[in-house]
Amino acid sequence: ALSPSFYSPSPFRCHHPAAAKMLDLPFPPFCATLGALGTACVALVGAWCQHWRGGFALDGSARTFNWHPVLMVTGLVVLYGAAALVYRLPAARRGAKLPWKLLHSSLALGAFVLAVLGSVAVFSFHNHQGTPNMYSLHSWVGLATLLLFSCQWAAGFGAFLLPWAPSWLRALYKPIHVFFGSTTLLLAVASCLSGINEKLFFSL
Repeated sequence: ALSPSFYSPSPFRCHHPAAAKMLDLPFPPFCATLGALGTACVALVGAWCQHWRGGFALDGSARTFNWHPVLMVTGLVVLYGAAALVYRLPAARRGAKLPWKLLHSSLALGAFVLAVLGSVAVFSFHNHQGTPNMYSLHSWVGLATLLLFSCQWAAGFGAFLLPWAPSWLRALYKPIHVFFGSTTLLLAVASCLSGINEKLFFSL
């Protein structure tokens, strides 16, 4: 049974029905926990590449490849995850929407830029080493994720940030944007996990 505090009008609690069935948890600490876990993910991947994979470089060697996992995890998992959480913050449900739209789109754009740089790093490494590109399931899932991400950002920008977008179009596209945003995030996590596992298998 849910605690009585769930039914209070406090704006600082998560009121999503599916989440409420699992746990009655104040939302700001929940976001802080996710932020700490995201920071830990980036730190651990960075430490793995620095201390066990030889560090970082821009010379086309294996150290160039090491930028790929760090940038992808930082962009597609941490920053994109933060962008997805923006509209779940209690403050985003009150007052002007434009600042939150700008924050959401800026985080997503930052994630996209890091993902593109991460892709450049792995293609540079492959081309320098003579390794074929797009040779694994991870490669294709990652490319599909990046393409879907770019379409999602462009469509969201056109529908929600351009002032001449009609309200009916925004209302029509909003659930589609939410669905494909969640799908893209799941694909991003799957891409990162499969890529790290693939690299570990190649290192055995």
